[in-house]
Amino acid sequence: MLSILLVTFPFFALVLCGYVAARRALLPQAAIPGLNTFVLYFALPCMLYRFGASTPIAQLLDGALVVVYLLCALVMVAFTMAVTLGRDHGRIGWNDASFGALVAAFPNTGFMGVPLLVALLGAQAAGPAIVTIVVDLLVTSSLCIALSRLDSADIHGAEVAAQKALRGVALNPMPWAIVLGALASWLQWSLPQPV
Repeated sequence: MLSILLVTFPFFALVLCGYVAARRALLPQAAIPGLNTFVLYFALPCMLYRFGASTPIAQLLDGALVVVYLLCALVMVAFTMAVTLGRDHGRIGWNDASFGALVAAFPNTGFMGVPLLVALLGAQAAGPAIVTIVVDLLVTSSLCIALSRLDSADIHGAEVAAQKALRGVALNPMPWAIVLGALASWLQWSLPQPV
């Protein structure tokens, strides 16, 4: 128990520090979007690349894991959508229902999951966690974002929504970092030490 606390405490202490800094105006509200952008576009992709490059390619290409996790994610999305749309007889639309499904099905694997799992379970935990991130980024989030656009869909609405969702995935640096890390793992290539 103490070993788990020693690993998890720094992560949650850092979150608490951020909360206190924002609450006491040590971190201006205007700085928070910039900090989020830095984490999303620079820090997190670098971490995912590093874990992908250091994970054996067989762990990153685990088909059984992909199928099981994908089925579970789709069941979670479908269940959440059905329950949400069935409530209040039409007062909740596709937009709210689909973002509720995204919240229900999309874990915090990237920001907290990978580093915590690797710290707790060792390097072998990185592969499965990275696979779940890829499924969530490519399928779960794209599906939920496309479904969110159905409220305002005209004849071409669903197609346009799907194209926008796919464009968002293509511009997201996290899947690219994972793919490049997996490629580096497969080719057994490593970056120069300072990089």
